[in-house]
Amino acid sequence: MKPWNVEICDVTLRDGEQTPGVSFSCEEKTDIANTLDAIGIEVIEAGFPAVSTSEKQCVKAIANLGLDARICGFARAREPDIMDAVDCGVDMVSIFIPTSELHVRLKFKKPREAVLEDALKMIDFAHDHGVQVRFAAEDASRTDLPFLKEVYRRAADHGAVLLSFADTVGCLIPNEMRTIMTDLVASVDTPFCAHCHNDMGCAVANTITAAQAGAFQLHTTVNGIGERSGNASLEEVLVILRQKGGIDRYDLSHLSALSHKVEKYSGIALPRNKPVTGELAFSHESGIHIAAILQDPETYEYFPPDLVGGERHFILGKHTGRKALEHVVATLGYELTEPQICRVLDLVKDYSEQKCSITPEILKKLIRRAQAETPV
Repeated sequence: MKPWNVEICDVTLRDGEQTPGVSFSCEEKTDIANTLDAIGIEVIEAGFPAVSTSEKQCVKAIANLGLDARICGFARAREPDIMDAVDCGVDMVSIFIPTSELHVRLKFKKPREAVLEDALKMIDFAHDHGVQVRFAAEDASRTDLPFLKEVYRRAADHGAVLLSFADTVGCLIPNEMRTIMTDLVASVDTPFCAHCHNDMGCAVANTITAAQAGAFQLHTTVNGIGERSGNASLEEVLVILRQKGGIDRYDLSHLSALSHKVEKYSGIALPRNKPVTGELAFSHESGIHIAAILQDPETYEYFPPDLVGGERHFILGKHTGRKALEHVVATLGYELTEPQICRVLDLVKDYSEQKCSITPEILKKLIRRAQAETPV
């Protein structure tokens, strides 16, 4: 299979930090950036330098780390914003303007054509100061297509090296993304980016669909954090690229550690069943499943936990079978007779039906009880 032609721009340090209540320290941002670089992420959006003095200092610090990843700074189409990014020594500045009628009317109160002309001057301004420009259309998914194409064509004519399509409110579903992105990619030679929000739970699906339709740069955040319901999850996108896109250049073994690092730094708890890095991502309780996994893990795991730095867990409960119990008991160092195993299995099922978790300590207690009730 020919690998998909894509790269990743991770925006955890900018859009991810816009999650309500989240603020990373510069040390935390640097730690995250180093791990993203270790994975092999091609572009890291380090922040929005114009936000504050400390934000600017942190973006500059990340730009000076000497990472393999290209460092991008975020900016409105204003000279001071662009100069703040330039001063940080970033490789690229992402200049954005709103393009939908709704956004332009509320934010600028002047014709969108005039807003575009002003923005094009800012692309030229950034080039004059030696940085590449990624030109982003905010609320692109609610912008009429003829004007959106004009925006992107004009930006490309002014030398933007990437054109970013933002589904700012997460209003698209995959078939809509496919139609729009296919049309856009055919209309301009400059590579497109897909920046998807998760308001309807479609961010990852829309991002992958955009890639299949020809988008080159895919935007992600660790754990899918970001404004409101967040962005496309880095972990999920990378695993899909490995499993379906034929891309094996990323070191996915860092994903679990990075995911839990960002969980700690952000204070946003991972759902237990989050794909790829959640507590239950490689946990099994069903006796039928565990019996099969003990013979061949591929029976119920599409990709192995060690691919993403995770671990497999067998959970004991009401659905547990004998083979699973024998395996777990053996890992704890116990040798039980057949009657004792049967008694422990009954106790496990009874206990779990009371909505109690079977921790190793609880299991040891049940084993001792079974040994006492069922002498050798």
